[in-house]
Amino acid sequence: MPDSAEITAYLVIREGSKWTDVFRLLPGEAVTIGRAPTNRVVVKDERCSRNHSEVFSSAGEWVLRDLESRNGTTLNGTRIGADQTLKPGDIIRVGNVCLAFVDDLQAAFPDSQNVLRASQRITGSTDVGLEAVNLLLEDKPGEGEDDASIFEADQNEPTHITHRRDQSRYLGPVADDESSELSGVALESAASTPKVGRAAAMLCRLAFDLAKAGSIADVARTALDGLFSGTAADAGAILLMRSREATGENTDDLVETAARSDTTHRYHRVSRFLASTVLRERQGVLARNIMDDSQLGARDSSGDILATSVLCVPIRHESGPLGLVHLYATDAAKPLDPDDLEFSLAVGDTVAVALKNLERREALAENLDKFRDENTQLREQLGVQSEIVGGSEAIKRVTRDIARAAPSRATVLICGESGVGKELVARAVHYSSPRSKGPFVCLNCAALTESLLESELFGHEKGAFTGATDRKMGKFEAASGGTLMLDEIGEMSPTIQAKFLRVLEGHAFERVGGSKPISVDVRVIAATNRDLEQRVAEGAFRRDLYFRLHVLEITVPPLRKRPEDIPLLAEHFLERYNAETARKIEGFSTRAMEAMLTYRWPGNVREMKNVIERAVVLCPATVIDVDDLVLSTLKTSGDTEAGQPEGRGGAYEAISLAEIERRHILATLKSTGWNKSRAANILGIERSTLDRKIRRYQLSSKASSA
Repeated sequence: MPDSAEITAYLVIREGSKWTDVFRLLPGEAVTIGRAPTNRVVVKDERCSRNHSEVFSSAGEWVLRDLESRNGTTLNGTRIGADQTLKPGDIIRVGNVCLAFVDDLQAAFPDSQNVLRASQRITGSTDVGLEAVNLLLEDKPGEGEDDASIFEADQNEPTHITHRRDQSRYLGPVADDESSELSGVALESAASTPKVGRAAAMLCRLAFDLAKAGSIADVARTALDGLFSGTAADAGAILLMRSREATGENTDDLVETAARSDTTHRYHRVSRFLASTVLRERQGVLARNIMDDSQLGARDSSGDILATSVLCVPIRHESGPLGLVHLYATDAAKPLDPDDLEFSLAVGDTVAVALKNLERREALAENLDKFRDENTQLREQLGVQSEIVGGSEAIKRVTRDIARAAPSRATVLICGESGVGKELVARAVHYSSPRSKGPFVCLNCAALTESLLESELFGHEKGAFTGATDRKMGKFEAASGGTLMLDEIGEMSPTIQAKFLRVLEGHAFERVGGSKPISVDVRVIAATNRDLEQRVAEGAFRRDLYFRLHVLEITVPPLRKRPEDIPLLAEHFLERYNAETARKIEGFSTRAMEAMLTYRWPGNVREMKNVIERAVVLCPATVIDVDDLVLSTLKTSGDTEAGQPEGRGGAYEAISLAEIERRHILATLKSTGWNKSRAANILGIERSTLDRKIRRYQLSSKASSA
């Protein structure tokens, strides 16, 4: 008679309330048990050591040995110290895992013949693995049934429809099956337990995959793959509502987000009747043994039967249905069953949570971008002097205009030459307004191409164009609740002008490559160094946009028109760059100050700032002299021939100051199209003073045109 060790034995493994696997013990081979992946039996439990215990054959018997584990190994409830000989029916416990030692599967399982047949179908041998045990526990036929009867459906039965409204039991807690206790060599287990456990494990993995999905399309594809793995469906789709607000039963709002068919036919869309029923009732529907019901989508347009069983469940949320899952099977031998309905319901509810979480993540990402931009702007503001420096009458007039414009919601147009401080004026308007706690966003329209400017203003969706790897929030969205300053507005292309005008009129806009309308609450401040009226006359700027922008106008005079501010600005910049460079420059020499007062400053305040910064850095003494000032020979944009001391030929022309003033005023009026307000601002005088000079010199538009 052969030794018992030469007879094949088995370790039947149980985790919690479920028997999960069977390991065959072969003579001469030791079976190690532990947490490390190199073990034959891997136990994923923190109470289990990396190499916990082993089972091996010795002298014709099977022996259990503890490998000096931290929490020990128990045999039939008793912790072992030395090697222990195993007998059929012994229970080994490692952590929360139980291993039953048996040598006869027919005694361990009541229906061992089905186990062996299942093993032969799966592995081609009598070696019983996990698949065979699961097949035994799930598909155990009744008395007198053969293997084929498990899969065959009675085609003469009427269509049977199952309705499920409540939450799937797969998402609820699984009760311990106390009847699945091992007594001696007898192993009893409920037939449904392994399938429920497998479905729960698949749902857990699917939930992790859905949590990692980065887009709605990824969520739909991941969910559909999980449904095909967990059900008998061979075709199906995930259909979502076109917009988050469309939560009714209108099936036209459903968009086929992901579809799949493992048959020779492409996926056939769910019928209107079935989809509207599921959306209206918010319940799952399973129809089996379908032969002639076209309302369930069982036939195509040619009348051919597509499906023998159809399943449709809602993707539901507290706010309403977000879409639905549609699955069907075309093989009568493998129909969809109520367990597939339960699993699909669980997947549908999980997808709803994933979609809402994705929506929240997108909202948080947009808010994060907005707050990041605000933080950047605040950091920039710390390094920018927000106080307007100057005591001239022209600056006082600008300050009064700012005080009048700040409380209003109207659009402000700031005019002035380059470098006069138009952005500084715009910041003063914003921080003096009720929107001071909102963001202040600035964009230079002349620095970007037409396509990039549109993306910067309105944002873009992922994949809208080459290089659009992520969704981007535009400046309008970033400035919502605050102020948006558009510098060099006169350089904006006509195409962008049209879209920009609609937003100014209060209309919603879409991101580049998007279709979702976006509404914002933004006050716009436009700035330009160009003559917009002339641009309108030339056809380069839209007339309606000009009148929409020209609500409140603030004209910032150039530095040469307010020479009394030059000493104040010079001292301000000297103090600023002394602090930044740790220099101790005491001031300016008399010659240096005279040079700055007589200089025309074509670059205005910006040029003065750079000139003084260079002088502070390179000055060898403690006082800045005229040689330390690098002044250009460029002409200013406001210079006219009549105002120059030389004539057209370069020779001196003996004329009076009154004549020079008359010519200069006339040239200024002509350049502004006889706009007296603009001319007065350029000349740096009051409108009433300009009227008196026009009468004194007898100037008229007819005479100038003649």
